[in-house]
Amino acid sequence: MAYIPFELGEIKNCNDLLKVLIFTEGTIIGPAKLSDWFNHKKYIPLKNSVEKIKAWENQGAEIYYLTSRKNLKEVNQIKNILVNYGFPGKGLYYRARKEKYKDIVEVLIPRIIIEDDCKSIGGKWQMTITYVREDIKNRIKSIVVKEFEGIEHLSNDINELLEV
Repeated sequence: MAYIPFELGEIKNCNDLLKVLIFTEGTIIGPAKLSDWFNHKKYIPLKNSVEKIKAWENQGAEIYYLTSRKNLKEVNQIKNILVNYGFPGKGLYYRARKEKYKDIVEVLIPRIIIEDDCKSIGGKWQMTITYVREDIKNRIKSIVVKEFEGIEHLSNDINELLEV
């Protein structure tokens, strides 16, 4: 599992915090125009995603991100988008070597995962939550949004997200 912090310094232990893992591409960032679909470094925030996530963080949520990118140069491009647009959070996870998304989730064990439905690349079998071990999956609130439509319809109240 590979991780790039947003800020320098030690990452504090967050075992007692409400950890939220948010998939980046297609969920909270996307292309400004169709011609940039595969040019991830030109992605921008989808609708009000920055403000929405700030509201959750202000209520005590510990925010982490997960990218589909594996190449360190591309991972840093995604990190720079998140930082430059003011997304709050601690850092960005990405798959290293032969890791799968489930490997990251099974170590981090977030309370909430927010991701898109992966419609353009095959659907559920491409999603982060799909292959997570059942005993861990049962502890996670999985919230699936439509690909590239953003998270603006989700509640600003982090506790309401747990109830959905």
